[in-house]
Amino acid sequence: MNRRNFVRITGAGATLIGSGVFFSSCKDLGKPKFEEELKTWAFAAFNRFVKVWNFNDFWKRGNTFDACLNFVEAVHSQWPNDPKVKSMDQKVKEMLEENLIFFNRFDPGSLWADDFGWWGLMGLNARTHLLRIGEKELADKYLKLATDLCWEYKKNTAYDKDNDAIPVPHGCRNGDANGQSKGVKNTVTNVLLFLLSSRIYRLSLTDVLFDPEKYLDMAFRQWNWFNEWFDLPEYNYFKKLSSGGMLVQERPMAFIEGSDYIEKIHPPWAEGWVWSGDQGMLVAALTDMLAVSKELENWLVSNYPNIQFDREVFQEKNRNMLLQLGQGISKALIGEKDGILREAPCNSSFGPNHGNDYLAGRGILTRYIGSPDQQKLLGINLTKSIHLSVEAIWRTRDITNSQFKPEFTTPENDQLYITQFEELWGLADDVRVWDIKKMKEQKKHGVCQSIGLDIIGAAIKNI
Repeated sequence: MNRRNFVRITGAGATLIGSGVFFSSCKDLGKPKFEEELKTWAFAAFNRFVKVWNFNDFWKRGNTFDACLNFVEAVHSQWPNDPKVKSMDQKVKEMLEENLIFFNRFDPGSLWADDFGWWGLMGLNARTHLLRIGEKELADKYLKLATDLCWEYKKNTAYDKDNDAIPVPHGCRNGDANGQSKGVKNTVTNVLLFLLSSRIYRLSLTDVLFDPEKYLDMAFRQWNWFNEWFDLPEYNYFKKLSSGGMLVQERPMAFIEGSDYIEKIHPPWAEGWVWSGDQGMLVAALTDMLAVSKELENWLVSNYPNIQFDREVFQEKNRNMLLQLGQGISKALIGEKDGILREAPCNSSFGPNHGNDYLAGRGILTRYIGSPDQQKLLGINLTKSIHLSVEAIWRTRDITNSQFKPEFTTPENDQLYITQFEELWGLADDVRVWDIKKMKEQKKHGVCQSIGLDIIGAAIKNI
């Protein structure tokens, strides 16, 4: 491994910040009543998801089913003995059988790099669910899908092995697996490879996997890619808010001679673009690196003895980045007026070109920051905000079938939020409605329902 790919764990980013903004953890209705309401909402939301999940769109299907799996595990953890929960488990098993048939219909070479990230992460969670209900054979198939296909394809077709990219080498492109399009090195593609690698490696600590250190190697390579960018503050990739805290932008850009980071297409980029889903996945990957820091140190000593690595400094930097992200999320992705989780007002996310993809961000964010333990690492308490968000989603649903909608906030509060975000970020678009008119109805319903499942799952964890 090239020396410059290794950790630089000093610099301006290493100063710890204070604790985040804390919301009240009390629910006005009281815990027992809210828990019963939430249980009713959870079953209704799942029953609707069963009717809309089976659509033909590769990446959306992987992501939406990952939302379902995380949701079902939260439901089971809270109400393990409820007969409806046991029925839900079996229904998910049937859906996973069908999902595997769906996956195998595709030529992997026709898929995009980020597709493999979404399906790989879903495959790991599918395995967890299937092992819990005693379906080892199917669980093994999903593990193989995650490791032997998704991770290998993403590593072999999307990771930039060359050392000459300027200003930061390596990273992961979001091109197609056949190599006809290299794509751009945006955040979502890189954080997916980062998180998939770290999750598989953490699994290897309790399960026997072949050559587990290759996953640690890639996770660390991706950590370094982000870290090198973050240590170049002139590019504002990890951007500070005016009142403290930081968010990662959706694409690193460097408009300098010879730069490999100037492409503004696929999807169309605009200055200041930040996406909620990136924040959640980066939080998860950094948390993983904290958890495996001892194993990382041992691996570096064994394989790269000339590299200086201070585990305590590494841990401190990761904790600091998590605290900065926590502050950024709590200040900039939650409406001050209504306390509801938001998508940053950026036209690049809302459409029309790729709004149907970025629509899922609020759910992805909540999927990875929903647990109290994760919020503790972030230095924030989102209990009240998550509860307010799930109430808003339920209140604005289609009452005839419990279908959730793309927008679940009011126009008045949305305008206040746009102003709030612009004051913190310096840029904002006057956008609040998702431009997804061309999105097929069932896909829209499936994605919107998955956002609800993610946020309901987080609410269950915060009862």
